[in-house]
Amino acid sequence: MTPSEQQRHDRFLSLFMDHEEALRGFARSLVPTREDAREVMQEVAAVLWRKFDELATDEDFRRWAFGVARFEALAFRRDRARDRHVFSEDVLALLADEAEAATDALDSRREALDDCLRKLPERQRALVDAAYARDVRIDEAAEKMGRTSMSLYKALHRIRMTLAACVERAMQREELA
Repeated sequence: MTPSEQQRHDRFLSLFMDHEEALRGFARSLVPTREDAREVMQEVAAVLWRKFDELATDEDFRRWAFGVARFEALAFRRDRARDRHVFSEDVLALLADEAEAATDALDSRREALDDCLRKLPERQRALVDAAYARDVRIDEAAEKMGRTSMSLYKALHRIRMTLAACVERAMQREELA
């Protein structure tokens, strides 16, 4: 692979991985089963790679990838048209529009939550990190902190309420902007 081919490959992989989770959720919303979504995603990845040179800018990748996913889901539906459990093209288009809007909204909420988490006082952030660490039970986390499980639950509840309010304010500001 030449250096320019390697750069193209790396750029594609970076963009694809940045948007893969949202794209997978979008594809899943357009077809009946997870297995169907896997098949659609395989085609989407192949098409995106084949047509990567058609992408105008990196900032357009998400919109472009969602468009490809929509067309691939339609093609998948046409291929499975004999199955009575397949949606019509109109229903699929409606689902695609709704799923894309929901994915964008979820991404906005995640970004707002990340921002709100960064705004928490260090002590509260440490509680959240400790309580939600991988493979950690609340009673174990509480013991390590010298607290009871109930006091940790109560503290986490207050922090979650604070975060929820912060996220809602951020979403309202975004709507007004």
